[in-house]
Amino acid sequence: MASNIDFVQYITDQCSGAGEIEARKMFGDWGMYCNGKIFGLVSDNGFYVKPTEAGRKMLRSEMLRPPYEGAKPYFYIEDVDDREYLSELVAASCAELPEPRAKTKTKTKK
Repeated sequence: MASNIDFVQYITDQCSGAGEIEARKMFGDWGMYCNGKIFGLVSDNGFYVKPTEAGRKMLRSEMLRPPYEGAKPYFYIEDVDDREYLSELVAASCAELPEPRAKTKTKTKK
């Protein structure tokens, strides 16, 4: 089941204190980005954050779940109504995540 666009926008707004938050459609659900770095997913109207040690220390309760069948477990964030908490969680998690790889130019055949 795909996520409701209103829920995706709500999560985007709730995390906005962490930086420039963007939701990008991917594989039927949504990848969540902060300042260009993917930090989580919105899948089936649930919010999932990539596991990091900094994020683990901030969690109110730790629930690891895969956001979709066959995926690695992510932190499932049940309390999405506390804007300050979500922004701090996202900022701390993103600080530990690697920078996105630079896109390489592909050669075009002539």
